[in-house]
Amino acid sequence: MAIGKNKRLTKSKKGSRKKAVDPFLKKEWYNLMAPAIFTKKNFGKTIITKTQGTKIASDGLKGRVVELSLADLSAADNKGPDKEDMSYRKIKLCVEDVQGYDCLTNFHGMDMTRDKLCSLIKKWQSILEANVDVRTTDGYIIRMFCIAFTQKHKNQLKKTSYCNSAQERAIRAKMVSIMSEEASKGDLRSLVRRLIVGEVLGKQIEKATTSIFPIKDCYIRKVKVLKKPKFDVTDLMEWHKTDTEDVGTSADPSKPVEVAGAGADPEVNATVAGSGGRL
Repeated sequence: MAIGKNKRLTKSKKGSRKKAVDPFLKKEWYNLMAPAIFTKKNFGKTIITKTQGTKIASDGLKGRVVELSLADLSAADNKGPDKEDMSYRKIKLCVEDVQGYDCLTNFHGMDMTRDKLCSLIKKWQSILEANVDVRTTDGYIIRMFCIAFTQKHKNQLKKTSYCNSAQERAIRAKMVSIMSEEASKGDLRSLVRRLIVGEVLGKQIEKATTSIFPIKDCYIRKVKVLKKPKFDVTDLMEWHKTDTEDVGTSADPSKPVEVAGAGADPEVNATVAGSGGRL
């Protein structure tokens, strides 16, 4: 062997492959937290690569959109017919903030499953659809879609129940006015609460259009959030704060009774309970 000959001792054998590393070792799981208006708080998990250098994990989580059934967002012990009635509703939630290993989500949209929509469409009736863009009091711009179907008059013998174009325009105008009125009079949270608890708006539209033409199966088919206000953590925490007023808890005599409005003095309210009317 010649002096100074390189024997390739430092290099590995030819044809050897790099050792396979499990990609899941570099990842971590985060909890998905639903707003307080839904019964189930922690509804799932999402995965992301761990923070490495300038690539922060929380930045990759923000903006993720999760779609799931409304029945999955209800309580786990509720397995009755009410849960089946909610299963056709699809709710979209968007991750807006990350606190520890919890992803705080906000309402992003609502839709109906295809099988439910197909089950409503039948022969011998007219389909009525309308949509409107509305701004809520808290600055969200949303687009609401409504769908309804004509039905036979009472004691009608005729097979079909088609409405003419003038009646269709009148019903569509009613749909738009009711949706605009309901959405613009409150914030997005109150609107979502009304949308997920039964078909309140649908029944209201059915009742309002009875004089024009009888309709049935009126649903708010879809809701899209077009524009959101500037992100504010306090507003997001309002969504995740449990609203004790809507829970319906029994009155506790040991707790102070608030007799004044929201801007009342807390010291005055504290002296009301058990004071015997002497302030």
